[in-house]
Amino acid sequence: MSTTVLQANNLCYQVTTSEGPLTILNDINLKIDQGESMAIVGASGSGKTTLLGLLAGLDSPTQGELWLEGHCLTTLDEEQRARIRAQHVGFVFQTFQLLPGLTALENVMLPSELRNDANARSLAHTFLERVNLQHRMHHYPRQLSGGEQQRVALARAFASEPKILFADEPTGSLDTHNGEHISDLLFDMNAENNTTLVLVTHEPALAHRCQRSLHIEAGHIQSAPIQPSKVAQQQHDGQPQ
Repeated sequence: MSTTVLQANNLCYQVTTSEGPLTILNDINLKIDQGESMAIVGASGSGKTTLLGLLAGLDSPTQGELWLEGHCLTTLDEEQRARIRAQHVGFVFQTFQLLPGLTALENVMLPSELRNDANARSLAHTFLERVNLQHRMHHYPRQLSGGEQQRVALARAFASEPKILFADEPTGSLDTHNGEHISDLLFDMNAENNTTLVLVTHEPALAHRCQRSLHIEAGHIQSAPIQPSKVAQQQHDGQPQ
């Protein structure tokens, strides 16, 4: 039986402008199970990145409920949400978000060290090897190419062993070759670790690799079709559909 990792009930998000309230997202309902992959797609300004931030607990909705790993994030303050994120959530950003004063190894170790994990260094080694950067562990971000920096970011995200990984345009800053390589690593590691994956993308090919695509238009969900893919078939092989 599938385990629900993330559930949103009637999420709405408004901001105040000089002309009055502006609704960015309205009546968002969704449920995501452990190990599932889902793409959030839509035109620029449709609200997809805002939705990703809400689902990750980086911001609070104007109304509605959001449950992550059994915790109702909408009843928690920022400090409490930060603790939940540290325990259960990983992030991959378009701009890598590596700390320039830390080596690749130190960047990957950081989330685990902040949780006081005794095996932070061992995990960092393991995941840097997984992304084929064992020879670059002691290099700083400025010494790495864009593709290498994104591989460090992937290793950092998975080294924290998250239940759910949020990715915001993870291949958007890369050329075609590096983008395809990062995409392959992302889905391979997603399957290997049974990590739930939620990503925002403009790229149809990347969205098609997810089991579901959720289309946002003017702040509303328009569709959430199931998209069988090789990744999904591997993950659910032998399981009832």
